[in-house]
Amino acid sequence: MLKSVGINISKRNFSQNVISLQKLKTFQIYRWNPDTPSVKPRLQTYQVDLDNCGPMVLDALLKIKDEQDPTLTFRRSCREGICGSCAMNIGGINTLACICKIDTNTSKKQKIYPLPHMYVVKDLVPDLTNFYQQYKSIKPYLQRKEFPKDGKEILQSQEDRAKLDGLYECILCACCSTSCPSYWWNQEEYLGPSVLMQAYRWLLDSRDEAGASRKEMLDNSMSLYRCHTIMNCTKTCPKGLNPGVAIAEIKKMLAFEQ
Repeated sequence: MLKSVGINISKRNFSQNVISLQKLKTFQIYRWNPDTPSVKPRLQTYQVDLDNCGPMVLDALLKIKDEQDPTLTFRRSCREGICGSCAMNIGGINTLACICKIDTNTSKKQKIYPLPHMYVVKDLVPDLTNFYQQYKSIKPYLQRKEFPKDGKEILQSQEDRAKLDGLYECILCACCSTSCPSYWWNQEEYLGPSVLMQAYRWLLDSRDEAGASRKEMLDNSMSLYRCHTIMNCTKTCPKGLNPGVAIAEIKKMLAFEQ
C-alpha cells in the first residue's frame, strides 16, 4: 500500500518566502510636521518593492504615499523634468525626483531630504518665497520704451535668438541656488545662480531696452559678487545648464563698462 507524501508549508514560511523574492529598496525620508513643532525632524524608513514600482524616485514617493503613508508631503506635477516642482536632495545631490533613477542596489539605503538650507514648510516641501521674490526683483520680462503699434511681434535675428540657448531652459527648480554655499549664507541679499542666470538671459535679449537699469541693479557688493565660482550650481543642474558661466559673463559686462 502506497502512502501519499504531503508537503506542509505554514503560512508564516510562505509569507517569508514571498518577501525574500521581492526586490525591496529601503528609503529614508526626511519628515517634519509644523503642526507638531515640538517633535524634532527625523528620517522615516519605508521599503518599496522595485519590481512593482516605476524606475524614478518620484515613482517610489508616490507609491509610498498611496500605499503606506498618505501623510507624506512633497511637491510634484509634470513628471518630465519640466516644471521643477519635485526638486529635492536625493543621495546628497540636488535634483528632480521625476528624472532621478532609483539606485537599484538594495543593500544601500536611499536618503531623501528637502532642498538644503531652506526653511521647510512640511516634509520635503521647502519655502521658496524668498527665491521667487528674488526672481521677481530682476523684472524677468521684456522691457521696452514702446511696442509695435500694429500689434505684431518684435523680431530678432537667428543669431541673436541663438544667444539665449542654454539660458531660457531654466525651470527655476532652485537646485543650483540651494547647492551654493554663498547662497546658504547670504540668500537675503545674494541673488543666487538661478536668478542671476535669468538676469543674464534678459541682458542678452536683443529685444530688451532696459540693459542699463538691469546692470545698475546688479552692480553692488552682494547681488552678484558673492559668487566665488565654486561651480556647485553647474554640477547639480538637472537640465545641464551652466549658471557659473552666466554669472562670469555678467561680471565681464560690468567690468568692461567701467
